Amino acid sequence: MPNPNSPQPMPPAAAPIRVLLVEDHKMVAEALGAAFEEFPEIDLVASVESLAHGMVAAEEHRPDIVLLDRRLPDGDGIEAIAGFRAVSPSSRVLVLTGDANSAIVARILEVGGAGLLLKSGLLDELITAIRTIAAGDMVIDPELLSGALAMLGGGSGRIGPVLTLRERQVLGLIAEGAGTDRIAEELRLARNTVRNHVQRILVKTGTHSKLEAVVHARKNGLLERP
Repeated sequence: MPNPNSPQPMPPAAAPIRVLLVEDHKMVAEALGAAFEEFPEIDLVASVESLAHGMVAAEEHRPDIVLLDRRLPDGDGIEAIAGFRAVSPSSRVLVLTGDANSAIVARILEVGGAGLLLKSGLLDELITAIRTIAAGDMVIDPELLSGALAMLGGGSGRIGPVLTLRERQVLGLIAEGAGTDRIAEELRLARNTVRNHVQRILVKTGTHSKLEAVVHARKNGLLERP
């Protein structure tokens, strides 16, 4: 029976979320492809079975999101994230895996991934994750994220310009896994104000995503340890 709590298809936006699927299990790939057809705001631009073909497809299609299996015939998906970002800098990578721990999450953070999702999860979770990442937020279990950031904690040196108190508050909530809506609610800010703070944080830290900013700030002592 249909799940009444399932995310409902949204009207197609002017620019649908362009997704590249890199998955070597044919049945899984076909099932996801069929499922995505029910969501008009998601455009599956290509589905391939290897990292090599994935790189070619990413360079050709420049997808918004790469859904990347962690284990593929020609290599480790996580270690290929940097390659995908090199051929398609605007793409954000969501790793699909059968298992997860803080060490895996830490590595994803280090190489610039946008999130991680268990393959045992429901389709609802994947659709929500795609929408979340497309909106500029990350998808990582808060407990795993906390453990990963603790593992990545480095020196106490300062980086470039010092972040303001409000920027630190925003970055701290991002480190807890909060999205724009939650940050706006907790800090009583408008969503656009939150986005402006995030942009300033990225400029000051010299990073290109929220995850990179959190990792960079953690390594440089700009966040308290979880």
